[in-house]
Amino acid sequence: MSYTTAALAFTLTLVSVSATVSLYRWRRRGEDLEHRINELEKSLGSVSEKRASERRGRVKAQQALREALAQSESHNSHSTIYPMRPIGTIQSCFSTRNGTPRQPLLVSLARACLNFDPALVPPASLEGLEEYSHCWIIYVFHLNTDIEKLWRKPSQSKLKAKVRVPRLNGERKGVFATRSPHRPCPIGLTVAKVEEIQKDKVLLSGVDLVDGTPVLDIKPYLPYSDSIQGASVPNWVQEDCLLAVASVSFSDVFSSSITSCWKLIEKKSLYGSADEFKSLITQVLSWDIRSMSQRNKPQDTSDADSIIYHLILEGLDVSYMIDNESNILVQDVSLPNNLEGVAET
Repeated sequence: MSYTTAALAFTLTLVSVSATVSLYRWRRRGEDLEHRINELEKSLGSVSEKRASERRGRVKAQQALREALAQSESHNSHSTIYPMRPIGTIQSCFSTRNGTPRQPLLVSLARACLNFDPALVPPASLEGLEEYSHCWIIYVFHLNTDIEKLWRKPSQSKLKAKVRVPRLNGERKGVFATRSPHRPCPIGLTVAKVEEIQKDKVLLSGVDLVDGTPVLDIKPYLPYSDSIQGASVPNWVQEDCLLAVASVSFSDVFSSSITSCWKLIEKKSLYGSADEFKSLITQVLSWDIRSMSQRNKPQDTSDADSIIYHLILEGLDVSYMIDNESNILVQDVSLPNNLEGVAET
């Protein structure tokens, strides 16, 4: 019995010692963990304060930079350059400036694909845009003939205060009272219908953009704020009939040529069939796309019937004639020969 009692006492002693050691270790780990948490909280606070200090420093530096630039501008003629670059490029049915509508949504079949630079625009940036019917597009008039002067030799570029207005047969208006592409800063603003979003692409319609146009930004169209009820415009802006033609018809030669030409472009075309492409031609030529010098050139009836004009659409050369009553006859379609709004006699 004494041996059993001694063994039991020894066992209880071991259990007690083991429990005491375990409790000590548990408390020690708890203290270590609490100490570790305190250290991490201090470190986090230090990092947060450092970042806040850096942010305040950046804000102050930016403010100082803006003030320095403003003072610099007051002492010299150099303008501030802002960090802007194209985020995408337009693939348009309009191969050249000639024939590109003067305003958006005039040609509903005018299609384009806005291809974004994936390095600048992640696909997630376009999420939600498909819920809007239209969007604003801010772009660059990259084909302006005076663009090099504006960018490379600003001191030699002079603002043209007035420009010729097509709707007024060349009468001049102040540049800021028009949408002329020849502006102090060659930036354009247009609206287009959003047809579809494809990863890093936006399919558009109703465009007035030439192929290769660099895009700076897009924004959703908001009817409640972008459409102003009761807005007024000059009378000459409302007179659309001044540029409308009487009729558009097609020759038998065109009908036979379009079949063979369509085979050359159908795989890369923005259109699904030759008939749809023909409808595009009709819509584009429903407005007199000739330059003011071509429209105002003195000509008799016999001369009018012998002048052939050219329009480049989807990479194809569409030739047509227009008589003195503004009736258009589309003659033929073929591969282009580097023609842009050229008139042949």
